[in-house]
Amino acid sequence: MKACLQRVISAKVVVNGEVVGEIGKGIVLLVGFEKGDLPSFVEKLADKVVNLRIFEDEQGKMNLSLLDVKGELLVVPNFTLAADCKKGRRPSFQSSEEPSRAEEMFNLLINSLSSFGLKLEKGIFGADMKVHIVNDGPVTFILTNREL
Repeated sequence: MKACLQRVISAKVVVNGEVVGEIGKGIVLLVGFEKGDLPSFVEKLADKVVNLRIFEDEQGKMNLSLLDVKGELLVVPNFTLAADCKKGRRPSFQSSEEPSRAEEMFNLLINSLSSFGLKLEKGIFGADMKVHIVNDGPVTFILTNREL
């Protein structure tokens, strides 16, 4: 599993010209699943995302979590994160999870994140999405199951 976490001022996902998810201050989480990912990885990711201290306190220090600031969360499935770009010029998706299993994992992630009581929006699995992000900082982190 690979995830790209971005602190944002605002963000939205558009599918076929229609906004399907939109947030204000918070986090956009782009996530791609790989073969061998376990449900325990998803639970750890959910906990990490809401508790990672990436929001500034009164002194301007990254010391507050999404829970602390009561921020919002937009989760976007993104299978290209699981690509392997080591060889050649064309990404390989051999390590990407099969779509049906990846969708199960995505739904498990949504369920895990919803338990924290924050505003939670999501993209549509398998859809051609246009993601509009106003990154704050920019503050961006890459998380894999090894860092959880």
